[in-house]
Amino acid sequence: MVGGSVTIATDFALIVLTAVALGYLFRLSGQPTIVAYIFTGIVLGPVFLDVITEGELVELMAELGLGFLLFLLGLKLRIDDIREILRPVINIAIWQTVLQTALAFVVAYALGFTLVQTTIIALATVFGATPIIVKVLADKDELTSLPGKIDVGVLILQDIYLVVLLAILGAESFDDPATIAVNIGEIFLLMAGIGVFSYLAARHVLPELFRIVAGDREAFFIVGIAWAFLFIYGSMALDLSIEVGAFLAGLSLAQVQYTTELTERVRPLTDLFMVVFFSSIGLRIAADDLFAFWREAVIASAVLMIGNFLIMFYLIDREDFTPETSFLGSLNMVQVSEFSLVVGALAVRQEFIDEPVLGYLSLMAIMTMSLSTYLIKYNHQLYDVTKPIWDRFESDEKRDVDVRSYRQHAVVIGVDDVTEPTLPLLHEAVGDVVIVDRNPETSERFADTPYDVIYGDFKHGELRKEAGIGRASVVMSSSVQPEINEIAIRESADDALVIVESDGVDAAVDLYEAGAHYVTIPTVLAGIRIREYLTRYIEDRSSFRHTVEEDIERLRSTAEGSGPRDPAADRFETDGETDV
Repeated sequence: MVGGSVTIATDFALIVLTAVALGYLFRLSGQPTIVAYIFTGIVLGPVFLDVITEGELVELMAELGLGFLLFLLGLKLRIDDIREILRPVINIAIWQTVLQTALAFVVAYALGFTLVQTTIIALATVFGATPIIVKVLADKDELTSLPGKIDVGVLILQDIYLVVLLAILGAESFDDPATIAVNIGEIFLLMAGIGVFSYLAARHVLPELFRIVAGDREAFFIVGIAWAFLFIYGSMALDLSIEVGAFLAGLSLAQVQYTTELTERVRPLTDLFMVVFFSSIGLRIAADDLFAFWREAVIASAVLMIGNFLIMFYLIDREDFTPETSFLGSLNMVQVSEFSLVVGALAVRQEFIDEPVLGYLSLMAIMTMSLSTYLIKYNHQLYDVTKPIWDRFESDEKRDVDVRSYRQHAVVIGVDDVTEPTLPLLHEAVGDVVIVDRNPETSERFADTPYDVIYGDFKHGELRKEAGIGRASVVMSSSVQPEINEIAIRESADDALVIVESDGVDAAVDLYEAGAHYVTIPTVLAGIRIREYLTRYIEDRSSFRHTVEEDIERLRSTAEGSGPRDPAADRFETDGETDV
């Protein structure tokens, strides 16, 4: 099977199957799957087996893959996540872009690259690996920490810069400085127009649109994808790149409350296209091109990782954050990201550079992303080992900003007649109450309450991370699905109170054995209660009437929202602190 002897379907199948196999092996070693996708192209392409060439289908899907990568990236960038630290983040991001670009320029020029090659390399290597950083920090439950929020804020601004850079590099003409200036001006003007439309849609159109379709899973998915293609079509009609429209579509969707669920719904599709995109980079590189500058790549990787760390540490420290925050925030951002390949691939297409330079960027991305995964994973241990070095930067003026994150809170999975009456008690006892519900009406019903509502299916991992279930002191589920309740029990903290619901005795016993503190069985408990009432009626009718009157009064108080405080609330409090 060489060259044209393989069909398009076979090419596509080989790419997917190889990516799945390599992805599994890379995950076992703790490596990011993006590196596995790059290796898929290297293995199947000219470097090793040479069984696939970059045909029309692969090229088309690779282009869509880049668009969906930017769309997914935009979906993750919520401005509210960094609002508390926006000013220092802007300062850090601007100077980080300037200083790291200058460092990459000096390193590349010193290694013997031409001026044009050096410029492209410098522009390409300034970005952090957003998917990798976000995933590893989320897995460690550090995405909402102060260093995590600083990094996310810098990544948001970097990604906006990336889209601008891709739009500029995709311009048709760079004949003279005047033409370049006009092109850049037109690009900024068109992007600003699309950006304004995106902002207005996020404020006035998308919330109502998704509220209407949120109850229909298929329609919910289709509307999200259609929104992306609407922006892609608009960008292409304005002679902008697919990536600009896809990113702005995702960015507008990120500002509505349905983002997490939509991200999980479109992820399989975006992952498929991204497999083809990153594989296509490996497919177009020959062995000679990949290793043409391998020595330079090793040297540059070492220098840039150290230099990027020192630059970020200086910039974060300059904003008067503590040395630990500066260290952790810097260590997370040392890699040359997969976006260097995005910029490099576009530069090859535009004939600014040739394949050996793309091979150089590929080697740097593979080496630095692979190493940085472990650096992020063990960042706290590395800080503890090197703490004496960073203590000298400590001073009384430096302190960390208090960022809002869910801790020692309550997570309520689904709201019904069983869990809703407990919400005021939970709010009084533990503070933050996070409701996870895939009923869109729940968000509206609790819009003016102190409770936070996350729309979506609790089975989705990203949604559980957003709710902070592992940090909650109380977890309560109104679902009778064993899978959901088992996940809630398994991912809750060891000292958390876990109350779940079941529709049968056998299932309730299993949940108790799994670790639930209490399992409510409404049908069974109602039957027991009725039996008690019937016995009371037979033996003592006056007692029966008194009990019924108490129940009626309790129902009236609940309906009016003015029921007396439950004495059980006292069990949640110890010396004014939550202890659940």
